[in-house]
Amino acid sequence: MKRLFGVLSQEGALVTENTPHYKRVLLKISGEAFCKPGGFGIDSDELQVIANEIAAALKTGVELAVVVGGGNIIRGATLAQQGHIDQSTADYMGMLGTVLNALALKETLDKMGYPARVLSAIDLSSVAETFIRGRAIRHLEKGRIVVFAAGTGNPYFTTDTAAALRATEIGADILLKATKVDGIYDKDPNVHEDAVRYDTITFKQAIDQQLKIMDLSAFSMCMERNIPIIVFNMKKPGHIAEVASGIAHGTRVSHDVTSK
Repeated sequence: MKRLFGVLSQEGALVTENTPHYKRVLLKISGEAFCKPGGFGIDSDELQVIANEIAAALKTGVELAVVVGGGNIIRGATLAQQGHIDQSTADYMGMLGTVLNALALKETLDKMGYPARVLSAIDLSSVAETFIRGRAIRHLEKGRIVVFAAGTGNPYFTTDTAAALRATEIGADILLKATKVDGIYDKDPNVHEDAVRYDTITFKQAIDQQLKIMDLSAFSMCMERNIPIIVFNMKKPGHIAEVASGIAHGTRVSHDVTSK
């Protein structure tokens, strides 16, 4: 039997809908989503698009947490490769870039009437709450959007790994990786015209094939904790809400390719 949740209409009547497909969702958004293609920094139009899509997903009834990247601000790995900055320092600089995106997203959502909180893995008490697992879960239970910033708080780990870690810590039912492509391919579709997209793939297959859509540590953590991953194109309007509602888009990564 399906549970029901409800909201009050303008007339005061209780409008009920089916319980959301997932109770708690972790959404990973790359830093590049915050700027125009090939651009840099935070574009106000792109920021508003992201906020609108997240708000639509929240309306489906899910508890929603977001991990943001920082590649539109700074790429620690690139700085380290250039040889002028130690990778540890460069990675911390990258973490600060994610905080800028998280604050921008939080403020935009707040102004739209959707309460949000930024929880940072490094101590930035003047601008964000320090990450505490119980605090994050309480915010989610109260219907607030939680935006996780600063990755894992440690150098040498990507924000993909941070997403897998936070999904594990908050007990997320699924990890949604929002990208600019419509799923996982057996090879780069931008280079190979015969690239084939997977509808479903197992964790083992993704790891064995060393697919680059997420790093191996993120795949491994989700595999160990049995947290499915869906990789989909967030540039399609409504896709975040639809995927959060259980509608099939992109590629699903799980233990069993037949699982739903």
